[in-house]
Amino acid sequence: MPKFIFEDIITDSRKISKGSMFIAIKGEKFNGEDFAIEAIEKGAAGVIVNENCLEEKLPKTGLILKVADTLATYQNFARAWRENFKIPLVAITGSNGKTTTKDLTAAALGGLGEIQKTSGNFNNEMGVPITLLGINENHKAAVVEIGMRGLGQIESLSKIVKPNIGIVTNVGETHIELLGSIENIAKAKSELVEAIHEGGIVILNADDSNVIKMKSKVKSGVKIITFGIDNDADIKAEKITSDSATTKFFVNDFEFEIPMLGRHNVLNALAAICAGIAVNLTFEKIRDGLKNLNKTKMRFEIEERNGLKIINDAYNASPASMRAALQTTAQIAEGRKIAVLGDMLELGEISEKAHRQVGEEVFKNNFDILITYGQLGKFIAEGAVGVKKIFTSDTHEEAANYLKKILQSGDTILFKGSRGMQMEKIINLI
Repeated sequence: MPKFIFEDIITDSRKISKGSMFIAIKGEKFNGEDFAIEAIEKGAAGVIVNENCLEEKLPKTGLILKVADTLATYQNFARAWRENFKIPLVAITGSNGKTTTKDLTAAALGGLGEIQKTSGNFNNEMGVPITLLGINENHKAAVVEIGMRGLGQIESLSKIVKPNIGIVTNVGETHIELLGSIENIAKAKSELVEAIHEGGIVILNADDSNVIKMKSKVKSGVKIITFGIDNDADIKAEKITSDSATTKFFVNDFEFEIPMLGRHNVLNALAAICAGIAVNLTFEKIRDGLKNLNKTKMRFEIEERNGLKIINDAYNASPASMRAALQTTAQIAEGRKIAVLGDMLELGEISEKAHRQVGEEVFKNNFDILITYGQLGKFIAEGAVGVKKIFTSDTHEEAANYLKKILQSGDTILFKGSRGMQMEKIINLI
């Protein structure tokens, strides 16, 4: 059989470049086979389609490969490419903080040189291969975020990633609708721990009882590094202080500083420091790397505008991250505190209770005004008994219009909700 050479592997026909290979992936709402002809016309070296692809969807020229499963083929390409690189590969999972920990870890490892990392939250069966296929000879390490929608998914993705360092940030209620219990969520997250083989390193949160229990699942010959604030740990933060933009803390009498706020982000930074230690970087190198943090957007971004302090934490939300955001906002606000909160999705049977508890947290942290958006947000309002002003809205526009009426100089406004709620649209409207 003749040898075919291609320059890149593409699943999005809009990004086709000359000499690339187009893989036609079928999804719930799209079928890549519809764009196979277009891919060849744009200069693709060939297309890979499912073996049952309709004849009319096939190009008349160019290389055509038919396979049993195009997604599996795409993942196999990614796994094979990853195996070309004998570099530290850190995989991160957890219910909350995965993306922030990924950003912090990539920064902490910066002392090694150029680091490849997951873009945004491309952490699923399609996104993980994109990160792996992006590794090149200039990269000295890679940091891959691994998400989860059910039991077995992290195990499956880990077989593609083949990490030699694994981090579990925490176990929380996120995705409980899919898995039914915290115990099942912990079981799913522990699949990453079980994927680290002899000679590798597992990094665990000692402050999370469900995570620290995963020690029992660590394979023989795998080193464990723990981190925490409250409990005994190998890497423990002490003397935590914050101003309006940064947080400082000490580990073994060595001071670290991150351009982020909140106790939860100190834990994320500790996980990153552990990763730095795992690749034999000094505290000095790790500290310098953390100062060059490149954060994913809409992660507790603070902007001063027209006398207002706007906190955009609209990237996603869970009960734990809602609590953390409310507590952190309360600590830094100087004038009135306003919470603009949207639905938290995928919480299943605990959804109503969890939203009411967020409302209670709004009151506990002395917020002056609560604005909710969405049907589940109304339960947040019901739980926020005692808050002076509460407004519920069904649209972004309603929330924005109310805000415009009540905002005054000196206000601090937190925007947060699940990704599907697109809370940033309210910011744009005001």
